[in-house]
Amino acid sequence: MRPARALIDLQALRHNYRIAREVTGAKALAVIKADAYGHGAVRCAQALEAEADGFAVACIEEALELRAAGILAPVLLLEGFFEADELALIVEHDFWCVVHSLWQLEAIEQATLSKPITVWLKLDSGMHRVGLHPKDYPAAYQRLLASGKVAKVVLMSHFARADELHEQSSADQVAVFEAARQGLAAEVSLRNSPAVLGWPQIHSDWVRPGIMLYGATPFEEANAVAERLQPVMTLESKVISVRELPPGEPVGYGAKFITDKPMRIGVVAMGYADGYPRQAPTGTPVLVAGQRSRILGRVSMDMLCIDLTDVPQAGLGSTVELWGKNILASDVAKWADTIPYQIFCNLRRVPRLYSEG
Repeated sequence: MRPARALIDLQALRHNYRIAREVTGAKALAVIKADAYGHGAVRCAQALEAEADGFAVACIEEALELRAAGILAPVLLLEGFFEADELALIVEHDFWCVVHSLWQLEAIEQATLSKPITVWLKLDSGMHRVGLHPKDYPAAYQRLLASGKVAKVVLMSHFARADELHEQSSADQVAVFEAARQGLAAEVSLRNSPAVLGWPQIHSDWVRPGIMLYGATPFEEANAVAERLQPVMTLESKVISVRELPPGEPVGYGAKFITDKPMRIGVVAMGYADGYPRQAPTGTPVLVAGQRSRILGRVSMDMLCIDLTDVPQAGLGSTVELWGKNILASDVAKWADTIPYQIFCNLRRVPRLYSEG
């Protein structure tokens, strides 16, 4: 069997969720969209269901997968519904639903529902992606209540730059939100992972931890709370071939690395078809046989090369950690000029193995 695999530590997942609850004192929806950022939505939901206040997914397909697996906790559809006929499924499965556009509001008003639903009403406070305009927000709230189709409304927005701790725009967005919700009696939800970790002054009855659940920091700089997070996924494989090369020899496609001395090269069963970032350059860290080393040359579809020159204990069959508890996913992401969200979500073909730590 090909040795590439992703080890998922469910106890670390619970640890990270508890941090979100602890530091905010708020109710927390565990964000498990995109197959729990590549960690496996069903298994992550099962691991958290006994203590999570609910879950958040992108769309109804993801929510239905959870219900089919027996998850009974509240599930919020972060993008709401895409077609009005999805409202019947929302009622049937008791999903919570974001409303971010006037057409969705109108669809609810016009629908015949067997029971009222829970709506999270989203304001565009400055990100300008989805959400109601501030001038439309109070009236939309009143229309939802007057429709008789809605049992509860939660007021929400989303930050564009909360991962930049010295950036003014998050405070500006809070001010827009507070102005728009004046006189509206409802719970609020503002804080995503970076706001949970780095913006304690922002009030939020509900928080929405995402990337922090999986043990990765959203920040470029150090953050005391983020340092308490535990990586949930360890991506590992093994050395499947060893080469001894003299100086001046190319390694991999495009000869992007040339040996500058006698070197010992290990080939690892891991590549961009597995989701490892192709753009990761020479120098990207790995851990092999318990010692830190580096990638050499260009990542291939199914293989990549690493430096074994100064790791004499490593050889054929040695375990290689690509990211995990020793090589942080956020560090790999920096080398690859991307973010940990993307490298987790890109994971594919690699079997996931679950444990309790």
